[in-house]
Amino acid sequence: MPGKGRLILTGSLGDVMKESAQTALSYLRSQADKLGIDAEGLEKQDLHIHVPAGATPKDGPSAGSVIVVALASLLTRRLVRSDLAMTGEISLRGRVLPVGGIKEKVLAAARSRLKQVILPEENRKDWNEVPPEVQEKMSVHFVKHISELLSLALNPK
Repeated sequence: MPGKGRLILTGSLGDVMKESAQTALSYLRSQADKLGIDAEGLEKQDLHIHVPAGATPKDGPSAGSVIVVALASLLTRRLVRSDLAMTGEISLRGRVLPVGGIKEKVLAAARSRLKQVILPEENRKDWNEVPPEVQEKMSVHFVKHISELLSLALNPK
């Protein structure tokens, strides 16, 4: 929306999740030219991220990859693939960092009938904890960098 380049976050978010959103936006701004994002236009717009279920506190770094993909989708006008789940902390330099609870997150994705999952490379060892019958139904992609994440998660223009 028209504004002054602010990032507005709502939905009972903890500090770590707020930092993930700010990190995602900062990374995308730093890569604006490569991604085809209008950096000057960002200075004249506010972005509002709302995570529903406001009464339920939400925190942790696991949504960093999801937030960066959502913002990249908005700013590049590319749709996110609808058949995948993802998790991973992100860094300002674009690294996708490991998170906990991989087995539970993959099982939740499988229950939702998703066919693919994107995980941090450093969580490769945790894939072995996922039951074989779930592994057989899911295609897994391990990534080290946000550029790999965006290539897998966003549809071509």
